[in-house]
Amino acid sequence: MRFRNLLVAFLIVCLGFLGACSDGQAKAYDPRTITYDEIVNTGLANKCPQINEFTRGSIEISPDQPLAVVDMCLEPEEYFVKEEPVNKRKEAEYIPGKVLTRDTTSLEQIRGTIVADDQGVLTFQELDGIDFQIITVLLPGGEQVPFFFTIKKLTAQTEPGFTSVNSSTDFTGAFKVPSYRGASFLDPKGRGLTSGYDNAVALPAGADNSEYTRSNLKQAETMNGEMSLQITKVDAETGEIAGIFESEQPSSTDLGAEEPEEVKIRGSFYARLEPQI
Repeated sequence: MRFRNLLVAFLIVCLGFLGACSDGQAKAYDPRTITYDEIVNTGLANKCPQINEFTRGSIEISPDQPLAVVDMCLEPEEYFVKEEPVNKRKEAEYIPGKVLTRDTTSLEQIRGTIVADDQGVLTFQELDGIDFQIITVLLPGGEQVPFFFTIKKLTAQTEPGFTSVNSSTDFTGAFKVPSYRGASFLDPKGRGLTSGYDNAVALPAGADNSEYTRSNLKQAETMNGEMSLQITKVDAETGEIAGIFESEQPSSTDLGAEEPEEVKIRGSFYARLEPQI
Protein backbone atom coordinates (compact mmCIF):
# COMPACT_ATOMS: atom_id res chain seq x y z
CA MET A 1 0.00 0.00 0.00
CA ARG A 2 2.83 2.36 0.89
CA PHE A 3 4.51 1.59 -2.45
CA ARG A 4 1.29 2.39 -4.32
CA ASN A 5 0.99 5.77 -2.58
CA LEU A 6 4.57 6.60 -3.51
CA LEU A 7 3.90 5.63 -7.13
CA VAL A 8 0.80 7.84 -7.30
CA ALA A 9 2.72 10.78 -5.81
CA PHE A 10 5.54 10.26 -8.30
CA LEU A 11 3.10 10.28 -11.24
CA ILE A 12 1.45 13.48 -9.98
CA VAL A 13 4.84 15.21 -9.75
CA CYS A 14 5.74 14.08 -13.29
CA LEU A 15 2.46 15.30 -14.75
CA GLY A 16 2.82 18.63 -12.98
CA PHE A 17 6.35 19.03 -14.33
CA LEU A 18 5.22 18.30 -17.88
CA GLY A 19 2.37 20.78 -17.57
CA ALA A 20 4.71 23.49 -16.31
CA CYS A 21 7.13 22.91 -19.17
CA SER A 22 4.39 23.06 -21.79
CA ASP A 23 3.98 26.49 -23.40
CA GLY A 24 0.26 25.87 -23.97
CA GLN A 25 0.46 27.04 -27.58
CA ALA A 26 -1.30 25.36 -30.45
CA LYS A 27 0.86 23.45 -32.91
CA ALA A 28 1.17 24.26 -36.60
CA TYR A 29 -1.40 22.84 -38.99
CA ASP A 30 -2.16 22.42 -42.67
CA PRO A 31 -5.29 24.51 -43.48
CA ARG A 32 -6.09 22.19 -46.38
CA THR A 33 -6.63 19.20 -44.10
CA ILE A 34 -8.62 20.69 -41.22
CA THR A 35 -12.24 21.77 -40.76
CA TYR A 36 -13.70 24.85 -39.08
CA ASP A 37 -14.99 22.79 -36.16
CA GLU A 38 -11.48 21.45 -35.57
CA ILE A 39 -9.88 24.89 -35.57
CA VAL A 40 -12.40 27.11 -33.74
CA ASN A 41 -11.33 28.20 -30.22
CA THR A 42 -8.05 26.27 -30.44
CA GLY A 43 -5.59 29.03 -31.37
CA LEU A 44 -4.66 27.20 -34.57
CA ALA A 45 -5.86 30.10 -36.71
CA ASN A 46 -2.93 32.12 -35.39
CA LYS A 47 -0.39 29.53 -36.60
CA CYS A 48 1.29 29.66 -40.01
CA PRO A 49 1.46 26.49 -42.16
CA GLN A 50 4.76 24.62 -42.23
CA ILE A 51 6.53 22.55 -44.87
CA ASN A 52 8.87 19.57 -44.62
CA GLU A 53 11.96 20.18 -42.49
CA PHE A 54 14.26 18.64 -45.09
CA THR A 55 13.00 20.54 -48.15
CA ARG A 56 15.91 22.17 -50.00
CA GLY A 57 14.68 22.93 -53.52
CA SER A 58 14.76 26.05 -55.69
CA ILE A 59 12.28 28.02 -57.80
CA GLU A 60 13.61 29.60 -60.98
CA ILE A 61 13.15 33.33 -61.61
CA SER A 62 14.32 35.67 -64.39
CA PRO A 63 13.81 39.32 -65.38
CA ASP A 64 11.11 38.34 -67.89
CA GLN A 65 9.34 35.91 -65.53
CA PRO A 66 8.55 37.44 -62.11
CA LEU A 67 6.90 35.47 -59.32
CA ALA A 68 3.67 36.19 -57.47
CA VAL A 69 3.68 35.73 -53.69
CA VAL A 70 0.35 34.43 -52.33
CA ASP A 71 -0.97 33.28 -48.95
CA MET A 72 2.01 34.74 -47.12
CA CYS A 73 1.85 34.33 -43.35
CA LEU A 74 4.10 35.79 -40.63
CA GLU A 75 3.89 34.36 -37.12
CA PRO A 76 5.66 36.33 -34.36
CA GLU A 77 7.31 34.19 -31.71
CA GLU A 78 9.64 36.51 -29.75
CA TYR A 79 9.31 40.16 -28.75
CA PHE A 80 11.97 42.57 -27.50
CA VAL A 81 11.90 46.25 -26.51
CA LYS A 82 15.02 48.42 -26.47
CA GLU A 83 15.66 49.78 -23.00
CA GLU A 84 18.09 52.51 -22.01
CA PRO A 85 20.44 51.39 -19.20
CA VAL A 86 20.56 53.10 -15.81
CA ASN A 87 24.36 53.21 -16.06
CA LYS A 88 25.32 55.58 -18.88
CA ARG A 89 28.51 53.61 -19.50
CA LYS A 90 26.47 50.67 -20.77
CA GLU A 91 24.80 50.48 -24.14
CA ALA A 92 21.07 50.17 -24.63
CA GLU A 93 19.90 46.58 -25.04
CA TYR A 94 16.76 44.74 -26.07
CA ILE A 95 14.72 43.30 -23.20
CA PRO A 96 12.44 40.30 -23.91
CA GLY A 97 8.74 40.94 -23.40
CA LYS A 98 5.69 38.74 -22.87
CA VAL A 99 2.87 39.13 -25.38
CA LEU A 100 -0.48 40.08 -23.83
CA THR A 101 -2.50 39.85 -27.05
CA ARG A 102 -4.33 36.51 -27.35
CA ASP A 103 -4.22 34.48 -30.57
CA THR A 104 -4.44 37.46 -32.94
CA THR A 105 -0.81 38.29 -33.65
CA SER A 106 -0.09 36.70 -37.05
CA LEU A 107 -0.25 38.41 -40.45
CA GLU A 108 -1.77 36.32 -43.24
CA GLN A 109 -3.29 36.19 -46.74
CA ILE A 110 -0.60 38.64 -47.86
CA ARG A 111 0.08 39.08 -51.57
CA GLY A 112 3.19 40.42 -53.24
CA THR A 113 5.63 40.06 -56.11
CA ILE A 114 9.26 39.03 -56.54
CA VAL A 115 11.09 40.42 -59.56
CA ALA A 116 14.69 39.96 -60.72
CA ASP A 117 16.90 42.49 -62.48
CA ASP A 118 19.81 41.91 -64.87
CA GLN A 119 22.31 41.73 -61.96
CA GLY A 120 20.36 38.97 -60.22
CA VAL A 121 18.99 41.22 -57.48
CA LEU A 122 15.60 39.94 -56.32
CA THR A 123 13.06 42.50 -55.07
CA PHE A 124 10.07 41.55 -52.95
CA GLN A 125 7.18 44.04 -52.91
CA GLU A 126 4.25 43.61 -50.52
CA LEU A 127 0.88 44.51 -52.06
CA ASP A 128 -2.00 43.80 -49.67
CA GLY A 129 -3.60 41.34 -47.28
CA ILE A 130 -4.18 41.12 -43.55
CA ASP A 131 -0.89 42.93 -43.08
CA PHE A 132 -1.24 44.48 -39.63
CA GLN A 133 -2.11 43.47 -36.07
CA ILE A 134 -2.41 45.43 -32.83
CA ILE A 135 -0.10 43.87 -30.22
CA THR A 136 0.88 44.74 -26.64
CA VAL A 137 3.86 43.24 -24.79
CA LEU A 138 4.64 43.29 -21.09
CA LEU A 139 8.19 44.05 -19.90
CA PRO A 140 9.72 42.55 -16.72
CA GLY A 141 9.27 45.85 -14.83
CA GLY A 142 5.53 45.91 -15.53
CA GLU A 143 5.56 48.41 -18.40
CA GLN A 144 3.16 47.65 -21.25
CA VAL A 145 4.33 48.55 -24.77
CA PRO A 146 1.67 48.65 -27.52
CA PHE A 147 2.71 48.63 -31.17
CA PHE A 148 1.28 48.25 -34.67
CA PHE A 149 2.85 45.06 -36.04
CA THR A 150 2.87 45.32 -39.84
CA ILE A 151 4.77 44.93 -43.11
CA LYS A 152 2.78 47.49 -45.10
CA LYS A 153 4.47 48.48 -48.36
CA LEU A 154 7.52 46.32 -47.59
CA THR A 155 10.19 46.57 -50.28
CA ALA A 156 13.05 44.14 -49.64
CA GLN A 157 16.00 43.11 -51.81
CA THR A 158 18.67 40.42 -51.94
CA GLU A 159 22.33 40.57 -52.84
CA PRO A 160 23.08 40.27 -56.61
CA GLY A 161 23.70 36.95 -58.36
CA PHE A 162 20.41 35.06 -57.88
CA THR A 163 18.70 33.13 -60.67
CA SER A 164 16.33 31.28 -58.35
CA VAL A 165 14.65 31.48 -54.96
CA ASN A 166 16.39 28.95 -52.71
CA SER A 167 17.31 28.29 -49.09
CA SER A 168 20.15 30.84 -49.30
CA THR A 169 17.89 33.72 -50.33
CA ASP A 170 17.72 36.56 -47.79
CA PHE A 171 15.62 39.70 -48.26
CA THR A 172 16.24 42.94 -46.37
CA GLY A 173 14.21 46.12 -46.67
CA ALA A 174 11.95 48.79 -45.19
CA PHE A 175 8.21 49.15 -44.65
CA LYS A 176 5.69 51.70 -43.40
CA VAL A 177 4.30 51.75 -39.86
CA PRO A 178 0.96 53.61 -39.65
CA SER A 179 -0.18 55.31 -36.47
CA TYR A 180 -1.34 52.99 -33.69
CA ARG A 181 -4.31 55.32 -33.05
CA GLY A 182 -6.66 56.56 -35.76
CA ALA A 183 -7.22 60.24 -36.50
CA SER A 184 -10.70 60.16 -34.91
CA PHE A 185 -9.51 58.58 -31.63
CA LEU A 186 -10.22 60.62 -28.50
CA ASP A 187 -7.91 60.42 -25.49
CA PRO A 188 -9.27 60.36 -21.89
CA LYS A 189 -9.50 64.17 -21.92
CA GLY A 190 -11.52 64.24 -25.14
CA ARG A 191 -8.68 65.43 -27.39
CA GLY A 192 -8.30 64.12 -30.93
CA LEU A 193 -6.82 64.90 -34.32
CA THR A 194 -9.97 65.35 -36.42
CA SER A 195 -12.52 65.65 -33.61
CA GLY A 196 -12.75 66.44 -29.92
CA TYR A 197 -11.26 69.27 -27.89
CA ASP A 198 -8.10 71.19 -28.74
CA ASN A 199 -6.80 71.02 -25.19
CA ALA A 200 -7.41 69.50 -21.78
CA VAL A 201 -10.72 71.09 -20.75
CA ALA A 202 -10.29 69.80 -17.19
CA LEU A 203 -7.51 72.38 -16.77
CA PRO A 204 -9.11 75.61 -18.07
CA ALA A 205 -6.54 77.92 -16.50
CA GLY A 206 -3.51 76.11 -17.89
CA ALA A 207 -4.90 74.10 -20.79
CA ASP A 208 -2.56 75.76 -23.27
CA ASN A 209 0.52 75.50 -21.07
CA SER A 210 3.60 74.47 -23.05
CA GLU A 211 3.88 71.42 -20.80
CA TYR A 212 0.77 70.00 -22.50
CA THR A 213 1.53 71.10 -26.06
CA ARG A 214 2.65 67.68 -27.19
CA SER A 215 -0.47 66.00 -25.79
CA ASN A 216 -2.76 68.70 -27.19
CA LEU A 217 -1.41 68.68 -30.75
CA LYS A 218 -2.25 65.19 -31.98
CA GLN A 219 -0.26 63.66 -34.86
CA ALA A 220 -1.11 60.44 -36.71
CA GLU A 221 2.20 60.18 -38.50
CA THR A 222 3.49 57.21 -40.47
CA MET A 223 6.91 55.94 -39.41
CA ASN A 224 9.36 53.43 -40.87
CA GLY A 225 10.49 49.94 -39.94
CA GLU A 226 13.05 47.43 -41.21
CA MET A 227 12.69 43.70 -41.83
CA SER A 228 14.79 40.74 -42.94
CA LEU A 229 13.32 37.55 -44.41
CA GLN A 230 15.60 34.49 -44.47
CA ILE A 231 14.30 31.61 -46.57
CA THR A 232 15.33 28.24 -45.13
CA LYS A 233 12.98 25.81 -46.93
CA VAL A 234 11.79 25.65 -50.55
CA ASP A 235 9.49 23.04 -52.08
CA ALA A 236 9.84 23.37 -55.85
CA GLU A 237 6.93 21.02 -56.55
CA THR A 238 4.33 22.98 -54.59
CA GLY A 239 5.97 26.42 -54.80
CA GLU A 240 6.00 26.72 -51.02
CA ILE A 241 8.69 28.59 -49.12
CA ALA A 242 9.27 29.07 -45.40
CA GLY A 243 11.84 30.67 -43.14
CA ILE A 244 12.41 33.13 -40.33
CA PHE A 245 12.01 36.88 -40.10
CA GLU A 246 13.25 39.69 -37.88
CA SER A 247 11.54 43.06 -37.78
CA GLU A 248 12.49 46.32 -36.06
CA GLN A 249 9.90 49.06 -35.77
CA PRO A 250 8.70 51.86 -33.47
CA SER A 251 5.99 51.41 -30.87
CA SER A 252 2.88 53.54 -30.39
CA THR A 253 3.38 57.26 -29.70
CA ASP A 254 -0.20 57.84 -28.47
CA LEU A 255 -0.78 60.27 -31.37
CA GLY A 256 2.51 62.05 -30.80
CA ALA A 257 2.23 62.45 -27.02
CA GLU A 258 5.09 60.03 -26.30
CA GLU A 259 8.44 59.08 -27.77
CA PRO A 260 8.27 55.75 -29.62
CA GLU A 261 10.22 52.79 -28.28
CA GLU A 262 12.19 50.45 -30.51
CA VAL A 263 10.53 47.03 -30.81
CA LYS A 264 12.12 43.90 -32.31
CA ILE A 265 9.97 40.96 -33.42
CA ARG A 266 11.27 37.53 -34.44
CA GLY A 267 9.29 34.65 -35.86
CA SER A 268 8.62 32.36 -38.81
CA PHE A 269 6.92 32.91 -42.15
CA TYR A 270 5.33 30.87 -44.94
CA ALA A 271 4.29 31.69 -48.52
CA ARG A 272 3.57 30.19 -51.92
CA LEU A 273 5.22 31.34 -55.14
CA GLU A 274 3.49 31.21 -58.53
CA PRO A 275 4.47 32.47 -61.99
CA GLN A 276 3.05 35.96 -62.33
CA ILE A 277 0.58 36.25 -65.19
